[in-house]
Amino acid sequence: MRWLVAGLGNPGERYAATRHNVGVMVVEELAQRAGAHLRKARFLSALCAEANDGDEQVLLARSLQFMNESGPTFASLAKRRGLDAEHVIACHDDIDLQFGSLRVKFGGSTAGHHGLNSLVAALRTPNFHRVRLGVGRPPGRVETHPDWLLDRFTKRERPEVDLLVSDGADAVQSLIRYGLEATQDRFNRRDAGPR
Repeated sequence: MRWLVAGLGNPGERYAATRHNVGVMVVEELAQRAGAHLRKARFLSALCAEANDGDEQVLLARSLQFMNESGPTFASLAKRRGLDAEHVIACHDDIDLQFGSLRVKFGGSTAGHHGLNSLVAALRTPNFHRVRLGVGRPPGRVETHPDWLLDRFTKRERPEVDLLVSDGADAVQSLIRYGLEATQDRFNRRDAGPR
C-alpha cells in the first residue's frame, strides 16, 4: 500500500518556524526519521522524499506554493502515484485545538482552514486523513488575526512545539501501521475539546 503525507504550510525561510507551518515540521521530522531528504519534484512545485514504513511506501511532501494554493500540488502527487484520497494524510495547524494538543480524524469540515479548503477542492472530496496540530488562539482576542498564525513560535513555546511535532510524526506512523481507530484511541486527547 502507498501513502502521501502532505505537510501544509507556506514556503520560504520567513514562514519556516511559524504556527501555520507546524504541518510542514511534521513532514520534515518524518523525513529525518527515515534518513531521507526532501528534494524538488520534477514538474511540480513541491519538495518530496520517499520513505518506507515496513511494507508501506510513503511519499512525504510539502508544497512550494502558499498554503491556500497548495491543494493542486498534493492532488497531482496523489494522481501520479495512483492514490485515492483515503491514502492522503494532511498534517496541519488548528487554532480550534489548545496549544500542544493533537487530534486525528478522517473527513469532515475544514473549519475554514484555507489549506484544507484548497486540498478538498483539488481532491474533489473531504475524505482524507488529517493530523490536527493544536496551535491555539492568541490570548485575550475573540478573533484570531492572520498575522498571529504567521508569527514564529516563542522560545518558551519551542519545547512544547518539539513535542507536538514528534507526536504528530508518531500519529502519522500509527495511521499507516495500525489504522484510524487505533490511532484515535492513542492520540485524541481529552484536553483538545469537541469539534
